[in-house]
Amino acid sequence: MISKTTIAKILDSAQIVDVISDFVSLRRRGANYTACCPFHNEKTPSFSVSPSKGIYKCFGCGKAGNSVNFIMEHEHLSYVEALRFLGRKFGIEVEDREESEAEVQQRLRSESLLVVSEFARDFYTNALWTSQKGRAVGLSYFKERGFSEETIKKFQLGWSPEGRDGSMSAAALRAGFKKEFIVASGLGIERENTGELADRFYDRVMFPIHSLTGRVIAFGGRTLRTDKSVAKYINSPESDIYSKSRSLYGIFFAKSSIARLQKCYLVEGYTDVISLVQSGVDNVVASSGTSLTSEQVRLIRRFAPQVTILYDSDAAGIKASLRGIDMLLEEGLQVKVVLFPDGEDPDSYARKNTPAQLKDYLEKSERDFIEFKIELLSADADKDPIKRRQLINEVVTSIAVIPDAITRAVYIEECSIKLRFEQNLLAREVNKLRKVRHPYASGGRADDFREPVNPVQIPDLDTGDQLPQFVKNIYCEPAEKELLYYLLKFGELPLYGKDEEIQSTITVSQFILAELQNDELEFQNLLYKNLFEEYYKVRELNQDEIQRHFTNHTDPGIVDLVTSILIQEHSLNIKQFLAALIPEEKVLSLVVPKAIMVYKAKITSIAYQELRDELVKTPSDNYERQSELMNQLQTLMSVRNMLSKELNRLTI
Repeated sequence: MISKTTIAKILDSAQIVDVISDFVSLRRRGANYTACCPFHNEKTPSFSVSPSKGIYKCFGCGKAGNSVNFIMEHEHLSYVEALRFLGRKFGIEVEDREESEAEVQQRLRSESLLVVSEFARDFYTNALWTSQKGRAVGLSYFKERGFSEETIKKFQLGWSPEGRDGSMSAAALRAGFKKEFIVASGLGIERENTGELADRFYDRVMFPIHSLTGRVIAFGGRTLRTDKSVAKYINSPESDIYSKSRSLYGIFFAKSSIARLQKCYLVEGYTDVISLVQSGVDNVVASSGTSLTSEQVRLIRRFAPQVTILYDSDAAGIKASLRGIDMLLEEGLQVKVVLFPDGEDPDSYARKNTPAQLKDYLEKSERDFIEFKIELLSADADKDPIKRRQLINEVVTSIAVIPDAITRAVYIEECSIKLRFEQNLLAREVNKLRKVRHPYASGGRADDFREPVNPVQIPDLDTGDQLPQFVKNIYCEPAEKELLYYLLKFGELPLYGKDEEIQSTITVSQFILAELQNDELEFQNLLYKNLFEEYYKVRELNQDEIQRHFTNHTDPGIVDLVTSILIQEHSLNIKQFLAALIPEEKVLSLVVPKAIMVYKAKITSIAYQELRDELVKTPSDNYERQSELMNQLQTLMSVRNMLSKELNRLTI
C-alpha cells in the first residue's frame, strides 16, 4: 500500500505534458496540446492533452485519463506499478506501509524462486549455444523448424543437458542457491531415499514462460526422442510464482502489440507463437495446451476487446474446446475464428508461406465465432430433429453468456435467420438460461430478461414497446451527462438570477440536487449515479479541486467519464457557439434549469410508458385499477405538456 501523502506528491509532480511528452511528440494548439495517438495507428492527430485539467483524451480510440492512467495504459502496469514508475521519474521516494513478518517472508521467498528460475534460464540458453549436444541436437532442431538465431534469442530458448555433474540443479547448488528453492521452483526433484537433487528437465529443448513483466516463472520442455514411452512435453508444476491458469505463453512479448492493434490471436502451443511472431504477427499468445481459463481470458481482455482463435483442421479437437471458448464471450470479448487448411496448423502454415501470405490468410479467413459454431455443428442437423435441437441448444448457450444485451439481440436475430428458427423462441431460451446463470442480476428485476428490442434504435416511448433497463440507460444518458457537465464545471458557482448583476444565493449543485430530490428522481446509469453521489461528498472543495479529485480517481471508469465530459472534440455545436458569445457562467440560470427539465421530461416519458404497459396488462374487469391508472396517465400527460412548453420557452 502506498500512502496517500506519497500519492499526492506524485500526482502534484507528474504534470501531464511532462509525462506524455516522453512518449509522443506534442504540439501546442491553443490552451491544449495535440498529437497522433500512441494507442492506435492514425495519420491525423486526434489525441488531445489538457495541461490545465491534467487529463488526456483520444477522440479516435476513446482512451482517456490522467498521467497515472497514461502510464498504466502505455506501459501495461497496474495502478501501484504506475505510481512507482512516476515516483522514480520525478525523484519521489515511494513509501509503502510496513509489511508484516509473514508478508516479508513471502516476498523474499517469491523473489528467491524468480532468481532461481532466471539462473536456470541462463543455464539452459548457455547449454544450447555452447555445449556440443546442445548445438548438435537442440539448436539444430530449432533451426530445422525455421527459427532464426534472432528469434531463438528473443524467446530465450534453451537446452537441458542430462548427466548428474552437468545438471542444472548441481550448477545451482554450486552457485549458492538453496535446495529448498530449487525444489520449490519445480526445477529440481529431491530423491526420497538419498535426498539428492535430480533435474526435472533433461535432454530436452526448453521454452521459458514469462510473466507479464518479463520475469521467468516456469518452463516447458520438449523431448526430441522417438521413444513414445517418454512424455513429449513436460511443464513446470504450480508454484508460488507460477499458476498455469493465470499464465499465457508469449504475453510479455505480445502485450504492446495486442494493446496497439486491439486484437489478440490465440493459439495452442509454443511453436505456434514463435513461428507467427517470426512472420510478423506479434499479437499472439498460447494457452500452452491447457483448457482456457477465466483468468487467462481476463488477462487478454486487459489489453484488447477482440480475440481471434486459430484452429487447425482437427474437427474433434475443435468441438472439444468449444465450451471453453464460451468464457471469452462471457467476459464481453468479440470472438472470431480462423480455420487452417487440412493438415496445417499455425506453425506449419507460417513456415510454408511468406509473412504477407500469412497475414492475408488470417484477414480473409476470419469468421464470427457463432457463425463458425453453427457451421461446425450443423452436419445432418436438417435431417435429424434431435441433432437440430442439440445445435440450437449449443448456439443458445453461447449467446446466453454474452453480457451485453444489444450484442445478444443482434446474435439472436442473425441466428434466427441462419437456423430458420423463430426469433422470439430463441430469445426466450436465451433469457431462461440467463435467469439460471444470473438470478440476482440487476436486483432480479424482470426488465433484465425481457425479449430484446430493436438493437439499433431506441424505441419510441409512446408505442407500447417494452423498456428493458439498458434502454432506459441509453434514453436518459445524454440528459444525465449534461447535468454532470454542469456539476463538474460550475457546481459550486452561484446560479444567477434573471438580472445578471444580481447573484442568487443558491449554487448550481444545490439547485440540481433540490430539483431531483423534490421529485424523488435518481440517475438510471449506475456509473453516472455513482459519480453524482460522490460529487456531493466532496463538494466542500473548490471547483478545480473537485475536478482534480475525479480526474485522479482510482476507478478508471470514473476517470474516463469525467475526462469525456471535461474534454470535448473540436466541432461546432450550440454550446460552444454560445460560449464563444457569452461565458457559460453568465447563463447558468437558463442552461441549468433547462438541463433539469430535459432530464425530467425523459423520466416522465419512461414513467408514462410503464403506466401504459400496466394498463394494457390490467384485466378488463378490474375497473378500480384501470381508473387509477387512467388518472395517473392524465397527470403525467399534463406534466409532459408543461415541460414541453417550458422547454420551448427556454430554447437557446
